[in-house]
Amino acid sequence: DGWRQLAASNPANTQLLRQGYLSSDPARVVRVRSVDAKAFLTIKGQNEGIVRAEWEYPIPLADAEAMLAICQRPLIEKYRSRIMFGGFCWEVDEFLGENAGLIVAEIELPSAEQEFAKPDWIGEEVSDDQRYKNSNLGRHPFSQWGRSST
Repeated sequence: DGWRQLAASNPANTQLLRQGYLSSDPARVVRVRSVDAKAFLTIKGQNEGIVRAEWEYPIPLADAEAMLAICQRPLIEKYRSRIMFGGFCWEVDEFLGENAGLIVAEIELPSAEQEFAKPDWIGEEVSDDQRYKNSNLGRHPFSQWGRSST
């Protein structure tokens, strides 16, 4: 919970995200996301280790809302806090709805070999655990992890 005090010190860096998946196939993930009054369509390719190709395009908010209505359920809703540490921006996602109770921190690096300092509020490394991918959380929400094998 050490990140909470840092996030609270700059509330402008915390936003509510709503996102859904038109395709959650690992070879071609297609995501629709709204953040405040903005919206985006994102296409992600197959992972190669912890690296993957990604393209993101702004779209009209009304289009995003219409697309979210046809996305796989449940939608992913979360608060994202951006926290600077060690020269990098950490994104801490606190999930809501069927994924409530899950908190994930992520950092985007210039290369997979980049070294970085980890804040003391970082827990277990889950980059290689497919359960934590947002596209998987739509199919297998965190609230169901204890009831089924994922």
